Amino acid sequence: MGEAYGATIERIKDQGGGKSRLGMEALMWISHAERPLRADELCYALAIELGSTNPNADNIPSTSTLVSCCQGLITMDKKASTLRLIHFTLKEYLSTLPDIFSRPHSVMAEICLTHLNFSRLKALSADPPPHIPDTPFLGYCSLYWGAHAKKELSADSLSLAQTLLQGYDTHISAKSLLEQVMHIIREDMGTNFRFSGIHCASFFGIVEILVALIEKGSSDIDKGDCWGYTPLAWAAKNGHDGVVGVLLGHEEVNPNRTDNWGQTPLLHAAYEGHEAVVEILLERDEVDPNQPERWGKTPLLHAAYKGNAEVAKALLRRREVSPDKPNDAGRTPLSHAAQSGHAGLVQMLLELEEVNSERPDNCGRTPLWYAAGGGCEKVAKILLGREEVNPDTGFRIVRPVKSWRRDRAG
Repeated sequence: MGEAYGATIERIKDQGGGKSRLGMEALMWISHAERPLRADELCYALAIELGSTNPNADNIPSTSTLVSCCQGLITMDKKASTLRLIHFTLKEYLSTLPDIFSRPHSVMAEICLTHLNFSRLKALSADPPPHIPDTPFLGYCSLYWGAHAKKELSADSLSLAQTLLQGYDTHISAKSLLEQVMHIIREDMGTNFRFSGIHCASFFGIVEILVALIEKGSSDIDKGDCWGYTPLAWAAKNGHDGVVGVLLGHEEVNPNRTDNWGQTPLLHAAYEGHEAVVEILLERDEVDPNQPERWGKTPLLHAAYKGNAEVAKALLRRREVSPDKPNDAGRTPLSHAAQSGHAGLVQMLLELEEVNSERPDNCGRTPLWYAAGGGCEKVAKILLGREEVNPDTGFRIVRPVKSWRRDRAG
């Protein structure tokens, strides 16, 4: 297969001129994109000229032209409307040729940032309509330019990113990014939308861009966005320990600041399982490792729910962390770990004297009840191996039977 792929790539190059460029760049994008690209997205990307300030519609190739230029190495997935490599072995083959594409992620970041800096997009930024015609590449660029730049950051990408992130609150790509990340419809984000350039740099975890923005005197280093997420919260949530370290080096950054739901950066990191970030935050004395969010869930409870055992161990090394602290519904870390089937974490919690293996929640449901209800046989066996665990502990109804019957009849 390697010989066949190699011969075909040589035929692509031998086409010369625009056809050769289109064919090789299409292979680069399809093999290095962060997700499958729709045909209209890829055609638009290939038409963008670095350094341009607006798109040139005459440069956009047709899908059939693109497929032809690739000499059969790409195909159209009609069901998903995406272009893909003809076979997964082609991507494996391309990965064995490190010099076939020159710094692909750097080039892709520059293309994405050039697009986002188009004057046409900036003109739409103040009050963009929900559906903008002729901008098929906006969603991909908004969500993934940082992923490409983080892998290979060029001087041009750094400069383009700084241009984009100045006044980022009012740029349409800020809302496009959060629309995809937070799954909130753009028009529902309200008039008080806020998501600054420093929030964006922290979200993507690009230290060089963050430092450049701070050196320019950005005042958003510890401010919350429209959901109350600070730059530190975004970096912690996404596991960017380098950015976390930079932010914590500034006195004005409060590592214990909460968002609109009472969640701290530590809680975000614990929930997502970012052990390195958790360790960095726990080194700060002002960080409260036992601080619950609005519904009483602590970082440990979130770690237990997600089965993040190493994070749980790190949290439990802080003496003030209560391993049996319930949330507002009476659920303990053990209860959540049992329901989710995290046997190793259940075993670890049961070895702690403070943990009550029979502690019921506000409705009388024990950890064993949750393990059984979730079909977690291994966890159930661990719990039943404890002498104090009663297999007959039931579930009590907290409202009157008469009311329950009336609800059923209604």
